[in-house]
Amino acid sequence: MVKEGKTILTVPAAKVDQVVIFGNIGLTTPVIHHLLIQGIDCAFCSSTGRYHGRLFSGESKFGLLRQTQHQALASPALRLNIARAVLRGKLANQRTLMMRYARETPAAPLSEAVGGLTRAVENLEKAENTGSLLGIEGYASVLYYNAFKTLLKQDLGFQARVRRPPRDPVNSLLSFSYTLLAYDVQAAVRIVGLDPFLGFLHSVEYSKPSLALDIMEEFRPVIADSIVLKTVSSNILTGTDFQKKEENGMVLLSPEAVKKFIHQYEERLLTNIAHPLTGHQVTYRRCLELQVRQLARVLTGSEGEYKPFLVR
Repeated sequence: MVKEGKTILTVPAAKVDQVVIFGNIGLTTPVIHHLLIQGIDCAFCSSTGRYHGRLFSGESKFGLLRQTQHQALASPALRLNIARAVLRGKLANQRTLMMRYARETPAAPLSEAVGGLTRAVENLEKAENTGSLLGIEGYASVLYYNAFKTLLKQDLGFQARVRRPPRDPVNSLLSFSYTLLAYDVQAAVRIVGLDPFLGFLHSVEYSKPSLALDIMEEFRPVIADSIVLKTVSSNILTGTDFQKKEENGMVLLSPEAVKKFIHQYEERLLTNIAHPLTGHQVTYRRCLELQVRQLARVLTGSEGEYKPFLVR
């Protein structure tokens, strides 16, 4: 790596599995030839992490990684273990979020949610199939969103989670934030080289990025829900920033509100935290990629079990 004519970093090609390019950075033809000869994949992303595409070599490990993903999907035990870990991460992070607020504002719904989420995490270990896992998640979600509405310091009509279509501003923000997060997780999945359409918890359906939705579960409360709470409770957005479509009752953000919310979202993704497994300072966006890379190591057998992303 050279900057202003000076070499600032040298890494042997034998120790490089992949190169990820962010933003408006060009590669010279000799560098491209070297990557291809050495069998090093190169992924290209925007400056904000959106995946554009990749450069493959004839010696790429990409096919082997995809093959192990397919084989894992054929193993009911492995699928269940990964799906259970994903939901453990989601429910545990939801519980942590509720506990943080419960310390400041004690309320019955918060206590009920913390207790219910604790029991749900314990019950995950008893689940014998994906259907049972989803049933436990459904029960926990009712408690979670019932407590979630008590945390909103602005009354925008939110009573429960309503997806299609979102009929109040908070549900509209939740849906929008989950969509943004799904895109970023899908970009991380593509960077690593796994197939975003073959998941372990979510069903495999046409045009459904099941694996991205799997990994996204652990980050919903940490990134998406936290941003919505901040945006609403700090009056960054108010009721005047939304509009309702008369034909179906769907509530949408105004163009200006979209810009404001995306700013909050990007700011959150660029926040540095101590990674729960390594302790290294990384951004939340980097955490998305690290989770996918960990899953890839589990699938290839270089790591024993998948560990979800857990906050304290």
